[in-house]
Amino acid sequence: MSHAHAPGPTGPGAAHAPGPTGPGAAHAPGPTRPGSVILDIGEDAGALVVYTPAELLGAEIEIGPAGGSGQRTHSQVRERLGPGGEVSYAAVYPGVPAGRYVIWRDAETPAGSVTVTGGEVSEWSWADAHQG
Repeated sequence: MSHAHAPGPTGPGAAHAPGPTGPGAAHAPGPTRPGSVILDIGEDAGALVVYTPAELLGAEIEIGPAGGSGQRTHSQVRERLGPGGEVSYAAVYPGVPAGRYVIWRDAETPAGSVTVTGGEVSEWSWADAHQG
């Protein structure tokens, strides 16, 4: 089944909806510069970077432990500037307890899953998961 993805409602009073259909560009902060994100990783915690297409800028993407146990958390997609000036779009989750996580397309539909390993930065690509 194919789903269209677009940022959600914008403007003052826009309701938060989990997943990338959330507040969209209601308030998309400016780009982050190289070295501006602090990741709290260690033996039992890693970090997760979810790369997205530009049209998800400002969307909030939820992740939660696989198996449905545990609370979900969300992060906003921001423009990320690399050291060479390259531009990417990503949601960053620092200090994620090690384990398997579901990345949510919306409140009820999983977009994919990823394993976060303690002491490491895990990456997941929205585009790679949605080709085809």
